[in-house]
Amino acid sequence: MLTFDKPRDIALEICNIHNVTLNSDNLKRLADIIVPMKLIRGKHPVVEGEVCDYIFYVKQGLVVQTYQKNNLTITENIACDGDFTVCIESFFRREPSKLSLTTLEPSVIYGLPHDKLFELARTSYEICQLIFAFQQTMLFIFQHRADGQRFESAHDKYVRLANEKPEIVRRTPMHNIASFLQMTPETLSRIRSQVNSEDI
Repeated sequence: MLTFDKPRDIALEICNIHNVTLNSDNLKRLADIIVPMKLIRGKHPVVEGEVCDYIFYVKQGLVVQTYQKNNLTITENIACDGDFTVCIESFFRREPSKLSLTTLEPSVIYGLPHDKLFELARTSYEICQLIFAFQQTMLFIFQHRADGQRFESAHDKYVRLANEKPEIVRRTPMHNIASFLQMTPETLSRIRSQVNSEDI
């Protein structure tokens, strides 16, 4: 059953994930701007062409980030329980997004709204630290993924994902995983069979 947590608890979780400490006043201010969202499967927190107004914390569920290329839907990122997702260029530059976000299962997510977050940041160094920590986390994620695409074999990319994010591998449709790892579904199926046989 999907339920909402207390905003203060979510604010504290967000800070702990990014290793940032807020005083009680700033924690309350952050909690006050958090927007809870309960979404069924197939909903779009962000649609291509819209400005992304939130950083999304996926408390429970599965959210895929996609874009269109040559009449194909390409999976850019997959977020599940405890992950963050955002159309980062759109969010920070306030431009229409080239990406869409879609829930792949019923999900509870919490949004940090751009305008209210930066309004807090204008009067709080701690909130600035939180925004910086989020940007740093996303930069590391993108770099980690880029290094994997450059240096890892298809087999190693899948094994790393399975080790680092087993829930994503277990719950995400195969075509999304294959697209995310930049391989065909047939290649992914072959690699999964190999990995499963290795584990026996």
